[in-house]
Amino acid sequence: MSGLDSTKPFTLEAVRAVEDDEDRGTGGPLGAVAQQVASQYRETSASPVMVSGFMRLAEFALFVVTGLAVFAFYVGLDTGAPGWLYPVGILTASLLALALLEFAEAYQMPALRNPTAHLGRVLVMWGAALAAVAVIGFLFKVSQEFSRVWFALWFAGGFVSVMTLRFAVSRLIRRWSRNGRIERRAVIVGGGQRAEELIRSIEAQPFNDIRICGLFDDRDDTRSPPVVAGYPKLGNINELIAFARIARIDMLIVALPITAERRVLSLLKKLWVLPVDIRLSAHSNELKFRPRAYSYIGSVPMLDIFDRPIHDWDSVAKRLFDIVFSLIGIVVFAPVMVATALAIKLESRGPVFFRQKRHGFNNETIEVYKFRSMYTDQCDPTARNAVVKNDPRVTRVGRFIRKTSIDELPQFFNALFGSLSLVGPRPHAVSAQTRDRLYEEVVDGYFARHRVKPGVTGWAQINGWRGEIDNDEKIRRRTECDLYYIENWSLWFDLKILLLTPVRLLNTENAY
Repeated sequence: MSGLDSTKPFTLEAVRAVEDDEDRGTGGPLGAVAQQVASQYRETSASPVMVSGFMRLAEFALFVVTGLAVFAFYVGLDTGAPGWLYPVGILTASLLALALLEFAEAYQMPALRNPTAHLGRVLVMWGAALAAVAVIGFLFKVSQEFSRVWFALWFAGGFVSVMTLRFAVSRLIRRWSRNGRIERRAVIVGGGQRAEELIRSIEAQPFNDIRICGLFDDRDDTRSPPVVAGYPKLGNINELIAFARIARIDMLIVALPITAERRVLSLLKKLWVLPVDIRLSAHSNELKFRPRAYSYIGSVPMLDIFDRPIHDWDSVAKRLFDIVFSLIGIVVFAPVMVATALAIKLESRGPVFFRQKRHGFNNETIEVYKFRSMYTDQCDPTARNAVVKNDPRVTRVGRFIRKTSIDELPQFFNALFGSLSLVGPRPHAVSAQTRDRLYEEVVDGYFARHRVKPGVTGWAQINGWRGEIDNDEKIRRRTECDLYYIENWSLWFDLKILLLTPVRLLNTENAY
């Protein structure tokens, strides 16, 4: 079967190569039932991965704090032993305990939901960590420096504090599971007997955190029943795109045989523009791969087609990056922004700031702030008429701040408040176009650039694709750079782009 291997069944290139004249990434109108279901899932759910990560951090902190507290109150700071021994022993044992608990799968959702059943496992792993530290101390001939009572009290105190946390969190998890606050929301793509078998298999998994929101299938009701395993068919694949623009969906599971490659590729051609995980069900495939080729929902095997970019802890790290560097940027450029505001106000009447509706994450409409560079009565919020060289609508101050990109500085506040990221695909106006065609009509898969939050600067700008978009090639090249950034994102990549931005802004050839 062409284009297939055991670790990456469908490449991005193969998906984009499939001809599909209807692929625009916007989706069709939703039916009343689909609209109602989508509205129930507007709020973002808590990721189980994030909950597990929080527990790792919280328990490590508890082990350390408990050890230090027992040391301070029982042993005291004036122990006569080298001052570094106790802190080093506490950190070493805490890290070992975290690693052993991870190895024992004590941070998986079943263990967090039911702490009583895993109480013995936590006790053994915590005891093993302390025993390992005791052996290390013996080998380095420093064990006599430690208080045995402190060791015993820390063992008891650490275990009690961690189990108290686990019982409290388990109650929260059960409550969140009931009201839908913690779950992975999935949509089944496909229908019929195969989809029903898949749903039954998923529902049979113990401590299942998957919530199936419905099914979408292009086939009519004679070939694909309107209700499968109790879940309604909410529409066709084009309507699924519109559904995923409203509902906060985590995963699309394609319930088609892997041998139906052409049909699967045709579906992926439409769905890859969405910021979701896309999985191909492998629960009843006769064609088998190595175990490592699969991911699993419980014991149900899935082939990973596309992963949602920048999610879970990556999104937390990127948000912290945005906050820190936005604040730095606001402080550093505050004098420039004040001077610019005064210059704009002195030259022409009207507001200092220009606000424009642009495409944000997942095609949401966001409002972006810029310094006003055009005469108030000639501003073009829709960006239907792009600014050209020597454009009479641009003021003298506006011409300077556009060339130097000073007009973009207010977007530090967009990044600080969360509608933009500092680095990402540059947001385009909702109705932006080249000549007489909208961007999404020019570029195949244009809306895939909205799988991540847009940025104040981006990889396209670093590579010289900034300024006027007056032909189809320019928007194609920008989109290629944006998709490359999404596929290769890292914090180091963000930092590289951020540091290169001032250097690249020296080239003002296309900025006017």
